[in-house]
Amino acid sequence: MSTGSGAASAPAPTTPTTRKSSMFSSLKVRNYRLFFIGQVVSNTGTWMQRIAQDWLVLSLTGSATAVGITTALQFLPMLLFGLYGGVLVDRLPKRPTLLVTQTSMAVTGLALAALTLTGHVEVWHVYVAAFAVGLATVVDNPARQTFVTEMVGPDQLQNAVSLNSANFQSARLVGPAVAGLMITGVGTGWAFLFNGLSFVAPIAGLLLMRARDLHAVERAPRGKGQLREGLQYVAGRPELIWTIVLVGFVSTFGFNFPVYLSAFADDVFHAGAGSYSLFNTLMAVGSLSGALLAARRGTARLRVLVAGAVAFGTLEIVAALAPSLWLFALLMAPIGMFGMTVNVTANSSVQLSTDPAMRGRVMALYMMVFMGGAPLGAPIAGWITDAYGVRAGLAAGGAIAALAAVVIGLVLARVGNLRLTVGWNRGHPVVRFVPRKRELLATVG
Repeated sequence: MSTGSGAASAPAPTTPTTRKSSMFSSLKVRNYRLFFIGQVVSNTGTWMQRIAQDWLVLSLTGSATAVGITTALQFLPMLLFGLYGGVLVDRLPKRPTLLVTQTSMAVTGLALAALTLTGHVEVWHVYVAAFAVGLATVVDNPARQTFVTEMVGPDQLQNAVSLNSANFQSARLVGPAVAGLMITGVGTGWAFLFNGLSFVAPIAGLLLMRARDLHAVERAPRGKGQLREGLQYVAGRPELIWTIVLVGFVSTFGFNFPVYLSAFADDVFHAGAGSYSLFNTLMAVGSLSGALLAARRGTARLRVLVAGAVAFGTLEIVAALAPSLWLFALLMAPIGMFGMTVNVTANSSVQLSTDPAMRGRVMALYMMVFMGGAPLGAPIAGWITDAYGVRAGLAAGGAIAALAAVVIGLVLARVGNLRLTVGWNRGHPVVRFVPRKRELLATVG
């Protein structure tokens, strides 16, 4: 295997086509349409279970620490075994693998529902269920990410990844609201039951897919050293390693909104839980808008990724200085939009820059960095907030994200022999990376 060939290639992650797609073009593909519909139902159930799970633990123990332990147990398997999950995904056929992982998560939800509805649930049951879901996610997450390419092919990948994000953000808006009504009206057990039954939709979608319409992808044969091989593959390709590093900086220092938003609601504006809910809702609306705009864009470009990260960090700095609650709240929507732009563009560009046989391992590393960044950065954000105030914490996180984007953008441009140009088009500024002019060297002999 050669790990150095990617070093000489242009780092700008782009799709094989520059054709602009319509916002919902990938839904014309039957297999992806079945997948998307299943995820609409399942994602709503997943958000309902997250809310019900935390509420149940708090009701059983009265301890916020216990709630934190539950969250940690759900994310711990990804941090410990995420790369090994990527190795398995590269070896296994994606659709049967997803049938197994989705079924296992359904069984976990139904078991928790049965224990809760019969009055036998104890906090350790919730701990075990959270850890079991985390274990299934180790394989399910990279499998779902990489299966998108098999359903729609490379031309529609950016659009499909964007619609997946829009799907997730829609569920983020609906799921917690429905869970709150259900918990208040009939109890947490019914929220768990809904989540368990919601997996019928994606499982049915997977079973109804036409195998002949899937884009065949090379699978990695079983062998030794495949985990190390995956890491070496990423290390030898600047367009991958630096994109993942940028996502790591943005996730670790810029996405600590549970820490920041709650402190702004209580300590800065003294407005209580209602304003905290408003901040989160507006950010979710902005994220949904960002995902839909990315779906319409149709391509994943270096300049979009870097510009999105710079804008995201800069807006966080502006929000940190906002003098009023309403100005701060209004900034949540564009912050969510640019944060989603970074997420979608990085995700699709990493997939398109990766050989199919390596995609599971590369996406497992990407998701480890993306999902693990915020839990690692939360204590740092909390310390800065306690020591210097929440305004300083949010401003520092935004500054680090924006600075990382600028530095990594310049590094990638230098590696790819690109230069930054700023021009005007119909009265609007246009920022682009373009190839440097190379002098022709005469050769002798």
